[in-house]
Amino acid sequence: MTKVFIDGSAGTTGLRIVDRLSQREDLELIILPDEVRKDPTARADALSSADIAFLCLPDDAAKESAQLAKGMKVKIIDTSTAHRTDPNWVYGMPELAGQTEKLLASSRIANPGCHASGFVALVAPLVEQGILPADAALTCFSLTGYSGGGKSMIADYESADRSPLLGGPRQYALTQSHKHLKEMVALCGLSVSPVFCPIVGDFYSGMEVTVPLFAKDIKGSLEDIKALYRSYYQNGLIHFTETPDADGMLSAAAFSMRDDMEVSVYGNDDRILLVSRFDNLGKGASGAAIQNMNLLLGLPQATGLNV
Repeated sequence: MTKVFIDGSAGTTGLRIVDRLSQREDLELIILPDEVRKDPTARADALSSADIAFLCLPDDAAKESAQLAKGMKVKIIDTSTAHRTDPNWVYGMPELAGQTEKLLASSRIANPGCHASGFVALVAPLVEQGILPADAALTCFSLTGYSGGGKSMIADYESADRSPLLGGPRQYALTQSHKHLKEMVALCGLSVSPVFCPIVGDFYSGMEVTVPLFAKDIKGSLEDIKALYRSYYQNGLIHFTETPDADGMLSAAAFSMRDDMEVSVYGNDDRILLVSRFDNLGKGASGAAIQNMNLLLGLPQATGLNV
């Protein structure tokens, strides 16, 4: 039986992983009790006895765990920002061209960030195929549920005496220095950082990432992009669709509690909208981490997931 250690099981990402994996009979979970969950010796012992380890920790703690595991056979999936552009780690999005082979050959996997997952899924294939130039000046709007802010933000939104400002969408990362930008640029092969506008809304989970384009700035058309997505996303947990919700709108909560992602293209001959929808804790975090574990174990990628 595969032994799985969840380092940081008390956070939102860790809790979702525990919830998904505790229902499986092919895994034995290693979860440290509260009194020793931050103890380096206890964590090192758990890492040494595990086949797979999820790091659901702040960046510095994730780096510490990675150092503790140095020389061990355990395969690590890090859900923090710490290693996403580290050349010694493989970016955990198997749907990208050639990425599955890299993942299977690695024991150190950096799980994608939530906002970044939606942006990379939309932009990377277009740059790779020459439809979008690497020096394109892009804009990205990303709507997310408040669970993406962790326990503190969840408590704020669910408090009985919360601020009335939480009743409306709130834009953040106003200095254009969001931590996901680095991986968004690197994984898409861009030479210019996009203008990034993340917005948190008054709903628990779900995410909708939109990248607007002018047709004059790309090599191809709206239909060319649709054809590319349709052929590019044949495997994994990302799929292409051509239809909005039943009311002709797109809800950022449509994929709440799911572990897959939808990519779509809308617009006209002049202005195009690239849109991805998923759960910020699903394909944007815990679901993607479990997908990568399944891949390493030779299992169908959707095993134990909600798709």
